[in-house]
Amino acid sequence: MAEDILKKIIGKKITKIDILKKNISIDSLQDKIAKNNLFINFKEKIEKNIKLDKISIIAEIKKASPSAGIIIKDYDPLKIAEIYNSNKATCLSVLTEEDFFFGDLTHIYKIKQKINLPILCKDFFVDPFQIHLAKSYGADAILIIIAGISDNLADQLYEEAIKLKMSVIVEVHTAEEAKKALRFNDALIGINNRNLKTLKTEISTTYELKNILTNHTGPLISESGIKTKEELLEINKNTNIKTFLIGESLLKNLDKNSIFSVL
Repeated sequence: MAEDILKKIIGKKITKIDILKKNISIDSLQDKIAKNNLFINFKEKIEKNIKLDKISIIAEIKKASPSAGIIIKDYDPLKIAEIYNSNKATCLSVLTEEDFFFGDLTHIYKIKQKINLPILCKDFFVDPFQIHLAKSYGADAILIIIAGISDNLADQLYEEAIKLKMSVIVEVHTAEEAKKALRFNDALIGINNRNLKTLKTEISTTYELKNILTNHTGPLISESGIKTKEELLEINKNTNIKTFLIGESLLKNLDKNSIFSVL
């Protein structure tokens, strides 16, 4: 039986956030947010592309993952962001989880000072406090992983993010999760082809869940496991999904990646 990686990550995250909450006040985070004028509407940028019948790529920045191990040894998030920006990436996804992905919220802040692209804080959100924290570092969007939390907490996270005028990606992997996600009217819905509990990846997940999500008013995203331009275009042709979150296949071939030619 495969180890439940998601459960392990979330357990550590809860402990970490409980400690942070004792040392950082919401008021201090609100002060930081008020002084930051670099926020960009993540969802709106993707919706504009959909209206123009254009593909969007949310290009992911991460040092490592539980499925791939260390992806980039000499990890420089800003340098990667600059490469993605020069290749006309639509948005960025920055992994900020520390223990399993070796990320850090400061990476978002550093990128935002130099690069004018909307940024998703890719982390494991377990407390509304984290949303204020993410925005205080310059994040424009947050992630809600339906598989990892209760329905009640998912609702709380969503409502808090909307109040803070942030975009929300609700991530699903099963038919049951997809049905639950439909209640988040203003969210983008990400179909994760990777099972976060076993780390197995199947592109067929996008095809299976697209039918359940057809009536969702917001953008749909196909995430994980997309390795080539041809694979991306095949998914687009068969599902009409125009937004793709891609990480490892871009990171492993940063200098000459044909996937960006679809933009």
